[in-house]
Amino acid sequence: MDTTLVWLRQDLRLADNPALSTAAERGMVVPVYIWSPDEEAPWAPGAAARVWLHQSLNALDTSLQALGSRLIIRHGPAEAALLALARETGATAIHWNRTYEPSAIARDKKIKAALTANGIRAESFKANLIFEPWEVMTGEDCPYRVFTPYWNAFQGHPEPAAPITAPDAIRAPDRWPESAPLDSLGLLPGISWDTGIREAWTPGEVSACERLDVFASELMTDYESRRDTPSRETTSLLSPHLHFGEISPREIWHTCKRAAGGRGKAALPFLRQIAWREFAHHVLYHFPHTTDAPMRPEFEKFPWRTDAKALRAWQRGRTGYPIVDAGMRQLWTTGWMHNRVRMIVASFLVKDLHLHWLEGARWFWDTLVDADLANNSFGWQWAAGCGADAAPYFRIFNPVLQGEKFDPTGDYVRRWVPELGALPAKWIHKPWETPSTVLADAGLRLGENYPDPIVDHAQARAQALAFFAQIKKRG
Repeated sequence: MDTTLVWLRQDLRLADNPALSTAAERGMVVPVYIWSPDEEAPWAPGAAARVWLHQSLNALDTSLQALGSRLIIRHGPAEAALLALARETGATAIHWNRTYEPSAIARDKKIKAALTANGIRAESFKANLIFEPWEVMTGEDCPYRVFTPYWNAFQGHPEPAAPITAPDAIRAPDRWPESAPLDSLGLLPGISWDTGIREAWTPGEVSACERLDVFASELMTDYESRRDTPSRETTSLLSPHLHFGEISPREIWHTCKRAAGGRGKAALPFLRQIAWREFAHHVLYHFPHTTDAPMRPEFEKFPWRTDAKALRAWQRGRTGYPIVDAGMRQLWTTGWMHNRVRMIVASFLVKDLHLHWLEGARWFWDTLVDADLANNSFGWQWAAGCGADAAPYFRIFNPVLQGEKFDPTGDYVRRWVPELGALPAKWIHKPWETPSTVLADAGLRLGENYPDPIVDHAQARAQALAFFAQIKKRG
């Protein structure tokens, strides 16, 4: 009976996994995960993502064992590890689901050639996107740079195929090859800074499916009207599960459509966000340089500042602007931040502090459990005004007004910036304007137990617009 290696990467699930299901139909299966972070440089998985990955691999192995299989873990390089496993198991084919990071595309192409040269059939599948990056193109067969026409074209394509059910059983090889211990990957930190992440999340396919069911049945109909309220759980919280492939975008799409029933439009605001993710991968595939360089070349000349002290204050949630600090502390504690607040803190970094968007991208990459190269690069370039479908550079979020609009009672700030907890809602987003008697009653001493603002927003906004005018004039 033929044996197939299934090389798992960003598809740590059993359901709707075409590489796995096709292999299971073919014969015996050896599922394998290869840890080769150097091959993903300079964007190897960050610290928070590694914590998630450790737990996700453990959950996947448990699910595989329930079907009579198991997960084999090896250290890279990937090509050498796959060839060695093929020799050890007599595998005649290797399956994987495609990923779209520039380093992965180059590596997979090289590995496919090496496998073919060794008489091993290499077969890749679409599993991590609804549409391949080359399937939704303009009428001139060019990539899209603006989301709205991309979304219109996306909706014009046939409905995504139904997700594939998980195999009932997976045939094991006659003899299992050796597997490296999960702990040998060194994914968990040496000191326990990840307590908040472990308390906030349960990685794995089972948890992903449960979270999707709760969102689709209880939260989705109010998603459009409530998604910008960071103090309440109104979003899907599926982003890390989706990044690691614990659930597929097709599963999300069809579950939400089914939950909407005859009210199909109720699902569209959320499904539009799934398409936004697809658009980010579309942009990365066609413009791979955007991981490190702006799509709009004139921004190469932007006079970004270097200020280690200001950067550190932003990273640690010590800017003196409560909504910014709340978001950065939520990120540091849980490995995640509400999307509206992500936009606010990103705007503050690039347009108030005038620090390079890559500083923010690198920090998010290391601290987000849902760190995804396409979405991270796309989002930061959007905030900086230098990427595809970017927010106009003159659109500069006022952190006080953003806080008052989206956290009017201050509940979000009080949760993550407890030193401001006793401030009335009227002052919680601008403590520096608070009357001294109110500050005293709240036990707040600005500059001591909470920082003064590290920058004046009005002045910083004027300077940012002046910088933009300079590069626009230079052309």
